[in-house]
Parts: sequence; structure tokens; C-alpha cells
Amino acid sequence: MASLWEYANPVKFMRLSGWLMPVSALLAAGLIVTGLVWGFFFTEADYRQGASVKIIFLHVPSALMAINAWAMMLIASLIWLVRRHHVSALAAKAAAPIGATMTLIALITGAIWGQPMWGTWWEWDPRLTSFLILFLFYLGYIALWSAIEDTDTAADLTAILCLVGSVFAALSRYAALFWNQGLHQGASLSVAPGTRMDWAYKAPLYLCMAGFALLFLALVLAGTRTEIRARRARALMTRERARA
Repeated sequence: MASLWEYANPVKFMRLSGWLMPVSALLAAGLIVTGLVWGFFFTEADYRQGASVKIIFLHVPSALMAINAWAMMLIASLIWLVRRHHVSALAAKAAAPIGATMTLIALITGAIWGQPMWGTWWEWDPRLTSFLILFLFYLGYIALWSAIEDTDTAADLTAILCLVGSVFAALSRYAALFWNQGLHQGASLSVAPGTRMDWAYKAPLYLCMAGFALLFLALVLAGTRTEIRARRARALMTRERARA
């Protein structure tokens, strides 16, 4: 644990992320391309859902990362509030646009699947509604960072917002368990006994999920590195103005 906190140092973080980011990006590209090509072109149509079932290879990984991105932001925000490590606050800031994009992809792909299956593009289902609210929290989080000039104050307020939004992140994951009513089906993948999905679909789906996770890691590292450089640039500009 002591060695883990070393990477709160921006210099050490930049050194580690400098080689981890491209490796993650390359692995992500390979896994996503393989998973999507396998899933969309080499799997049979489902006997009930037809070819529309193949949307899961985009929908499930993006929905998973939408929730986990907020979870990562929550952990980073708590670290900032407790230990005041700037790298954690900047990492949470960098993750927000990525999480918002993943949430939007999940909403759009869910609507594309829902129209032929449910006969409607949108339904005020508990999980769908909580996912939409989560997307709005992402937008609010991003807007709050942009609205406050002082970095520390912005980090404090967005961390509090992240804590509140975590309720809806949890609801978006477990809403189908909390409410039995609603159109949205239960989890397709589960550690519970019983076959929920054939391996013909499960194998490429796992590849896509792993690829999306690595893509998220690569993008967060890239965004955090950019935020660290921007923070350094602002500090240098402030120092130059003070000298002048």
C-alpha cells in the first residue's frame, strides 16, 4: 500500500503512465476489434431476438464501463477528500467525459435494441431512468469543474457531487433487482448457477468487456496526464505574472 501511494506524486505517475498508456491502448484496440468482428459477423442470430441480440457486444461493455467509471471517480474523489492528492482529483476529472460517453453509448444502443424488442425507443423503466439520471450527473460533474476556476475548490465540490451521484450509479446497476416490474431484463452475465448465455455469445462479449476496460484505462491515463500538464502550465503562468 505504501508503494501505491508513491504514484500520487505527479512525476512518478507521469513515468508509469508514459509506458502503461500505449500498452493499454494497443491491447484495447486488439480486444475490441476481435470481439466486435467475432460477435457481429461470426455468431448466429438468436432464435427469439434475431440479429438485434448482437447489440450486446456494444451495449453491455459500455453500460458496464459507465457504472465503473463513476465508481472509479468515487474512489478518486474520496482519496482527494481524505489525503488531498491532486493526481486523484485530476484522474476523476479526466474520467468524467469518458464515463459520460460510455453512458450515452449505452443509452443509444439500448434504445436501438428496445425498439424492435419492446416496440418503443424509450420506457420509464427503473434501470433506464436511473441510467439517464446518471448521465445527467456526469454532465453536471463536468460543468461544475468548468465553472470553478480554483482547482482545489472545484475538486472539493465535484467530489461531493460524485458522492451523491453514486446512489444513482448503484441504482443503474441493481435497479432490476430492487424492482421486479419494468421491461429491462436481469443481468445476462452472473456468477449465480444456471446458464444465462451461450458461450458463442459469451466469449466475444468477454473480449469486448476487457477491451472497453483497457480503453477506459488508456483514456483516463491520457486525460490525467493532460490535466497534470495543464496544472503545471497554469502554475508557471501564475508565477510569471507574480514576477512581472
